[in-house]
Amino acid sequence: MNSIEISETKTTMNTLISDLKQLTKVGLSLSVVFSSVAGYLLAVDIINFTTLLLLALGGFFMVGASNAFNQIIEKDTDAIMLRTKNRPLPTKRMSVNVAMFIAVLFTVLGLSILYSINPKTALFGAISIFLYTCAYTPLKSVTPLAVFVGAIPGAIPFMLGWVAATNEFGVEAGFLFMIQFFWQFPHFWAIGWLQFEEYKKAGFNMLPMNTKNKGAVKQIIFYTIIMILVSIAPVLKVSGDFYIYPITAIIVALLGVVMLYYAIILYKSEENTDARKLMLSSVLYITVIQIVYVVDKFLH
Repeated sequence: MNSIEISETKTTMNTLISDLKQLTKVGLSLSVVFSSVAGYLLAVDIINFTTLLLLALGGFFMVGASNAFNQIIEKDTDAIMLRTKNRPLPTKRMSVNVAMFIAVLFTVLGLSILYSINPKTALFGAISIFLYTCAYTPLKSVTPLAVFVGAIPGAIPFMLGWVAATNEFGVEAGFLFMIQFFWQFPHFWAIGWLQFEEYKKAGFNMLPMNTKNKGAVKQIIFYTIIMILVSIAPVLKVSGDFYIYPITAIIVALLGVVMLYYAIILYKSEENTDARKLMLSSVLYITVIQIVYVVDKFLH
């Protein structure tokens, strides 16, 4: 093998790895793993590192599978949008058959690994893949209500950790689900605002009533307020074994107020730059509150 062949093989391998990362959206998959791990840590007194590793791996494969199926279904619309036109399928760097093989393999691996923790964890993993692939993805081009449907699989990871740790879905897992469920509306609608023209080209309805106006931002503000209330509710000890100190509730509320502030600014300005700030503050919010909850738990 001469040096040219070696460098070509290297380039091919790098492209293949890069395409696999894009197909399964590694960054998003890792953020889901982070949520699941946080949910697990909130539920346990003694950490079982084997379970934690299985949860992280199973969760990673589960989201990777959902993303791969999503890109197979949306390969034609992905080709239209600037943000997605360089993905492996629209550019034909990867065939649909290869993508389908990866999606099915990831589904089998993910659900098998989650099943080895307990059947309930695998069941919620399966519901997540099914809803994301068979309900949310097709509905995107039909109705803005797709965001509501998509918020269900999107909210599963946080509670998945609790179910993996306890083998039960009770009020605690329900609260973790609700926190991440309500958070998704301001988060996705901020993205929907930023990508409105692009989504329109592809025929996707991602803003409430499919209009980019103050009415859409009113909905964002409304759901941000509900999200804050649900996030601080555990201080009232209404959520079973999952409760937080008053100081923690204040920190969580303040983080929520930052999001609310940017939502109100967006209402006034209707500018993309403010939608971006809202979107970034929402990412900060969900990441930091999960860490804050876990720290609070280990201070009890």
